[in-house]
This record gives sequence, structure tokens and C-alpha cells, in this order.
Amino acid sequence: MPATSDRTLATAVPLPAGVPGRPAPAERGGTAPHPPTPGWALILLGVLCSAVLAALCWVAGHLHADPPLRTAARFVHLVALVVGLGSVLAVDWFALLWVLGRRRLADVLHTANTLQFPIWTGLTGLVVTGLFLRPDLASPLTQVKLGLVLAITLNGLYAHWLGQRLERYRDAEAPRRLLVRAGAVATVSQLGWWGASLIGFLNSQS
Repeated sequence: MPATSDRTLATAVPLPAGVPGRPAPAERGGTAPHPPTPGWALILLGVLCSAVLAALCWVAGHLHADPPLRTAARFVHLVALVVGLGSVLAVDWFALLWVLGRRRLADVLHTANTLQFPIWTGLTGLVVTGLFLRPDLASPLTQVKLGLVLAITLNGLYAHWLGQRLERYRDAEAPRRLLVRAGAVATVSQLGWWGASLIGFLNSQS
């Protein structure tokens, strides 16, 4: 067979990844996991969120909304709760299915990344609309609710960082320490969201 035919055949048959002469997946434009957010940036964001929440509490104590505005704020508050809590439940449900062996870790991470926006949008909507609902900042229940909101926020930041750490184990078994942390994050999330929702309901009945 002519030499040119040999060269043509060698060019036409694809070589497996890792064989000399063929670029590895990362070299061909594959997406490698992004490095986790630095710890100092996570702490800075936590301090910033705490300061913003404290500032909003001060604003709520000096804001006097008329009845129509309070009614509109109450409706948006409820919508934000449905969006935020519903998204959190979806992520935690996929996480539970993963623990039971019915979903892959990649499915959980994809769901969590997809629902990041509605979760944070719902939480932001709850905080902002709460300014117009005349919260009694001297009430112990309200203070506990504010503490839960802060816990949800800080826990959400940590959950995002933890998700970045888990990205490298999409198709492998994650270390036990990361699994324990993920379970703790999900527990804090559920207790925070449901606890804040219950206190909000109790305050609305008083």
C-alpha cells in the first residue's frame, strides 16, 4: 500500500485521550473545576452581610409604611418565601436522594448551582419586604428570627464554598469529612428556613 495511504489512515483514526499526539480533554477546552473561594473572601462576605442586616434593622425601626404598601409588601414577602424555601427544599431533596444512592453527586451539584439564584433572590426579598411589615425589634421572637436569617445567610455562603470543594468529586467518592459538613449545612438550612417561617407566622397572628 502506498505510504500516503498509511498517513491518511493514521490521520483519520482518532487516538484515545492521553496518547501522544492527541490533546488531553483539558487542553481541548474542557472545563476544569474552579478553585474554591478563598477563606478570607468568605469571612469578608459574612461580615458584610452581617453589617447590611444590622443596617436594615435600623431602617426598619424608622420606616413607617402606609396600609396599602404593607399589604403589597406582605404579598411579595409570601412570594419570596415560596421561591426561597421551595428552592432550598428541592436542593435538599436531591441531596437526600444522593445519600440514598438514587442520584449522583453531579446531579445534586447541578441542582444546587441552578437554584442558587432563586434561593438568594427569595432570601433578599424576605429581608427587604420585611422592612415594610412593622417588625417589633424589641420582641424576643423577632430577635430570634433575625438571628435565624443571619444564620441562613452565613450558612448559604459556606454551602456555596462547600459545593466548590465537592465539585472535584463529581464522579468519585467524596471524603467523609465533606459529607458530614454537607449534612450539617442542610440541617442548619432547614432549621433556619422553617424556624424563621414559623416565627413570621406567629408574629402575623399577634
